[in-house]
Amino acid sequence: MLASYLVRGASTTAVHDMARPAILAGMPELIRQPIRVPAAGEPPKLIDEYVGRASTGQDGVSIAHMRSPPGWVEPGQRPEFDEFTIVLRGALVVQSEDGQITVQAGQGVHARPGEWVRYSTPGADGAEYISVCVPAFAPGTVHRDE
Repeated sequence: MLASYLVRGASTTAVHDMARPAILAGMPELIRQPIRVPAAGEPPKLIDEYVGRASTGQDGVSIAHMRSPPGWVEPGQRPEFDEFTIVLRGALVVQSEDGQITVQAGQGVHARPGEWVRYSTPGADGAEYISVCVPAFAPGTVHRDE
């Protein structure tokens, strides 16, 4: 299609403009570094948020790099957001009202809004994973067990 468009006399500038939607105009924004945010659970884990309410002010999505040590457990929660988690290293255990699953490195899990879940890393290696929340994580919407 591009070749036939050029043959008919369109300039390469016109072709470039045709291929770029107007709503995406401008340079991509570099995220230079994440913001370290407080974590629930013991022993403490590290949460580095690249996109979200704490780091960029984005409330539609949050993306965080998590590193949890062996033996880490957080309180159960019933969040108002979708949470997609991709395990990079180790294993993450996800408990729900229907049972428990272990998510290994190279696998992912999706917790839906309103589902009760509790995350832990009981294995000797802990876990490293990426978490994506839609809409963005907020302390007031996670609803942790007391």
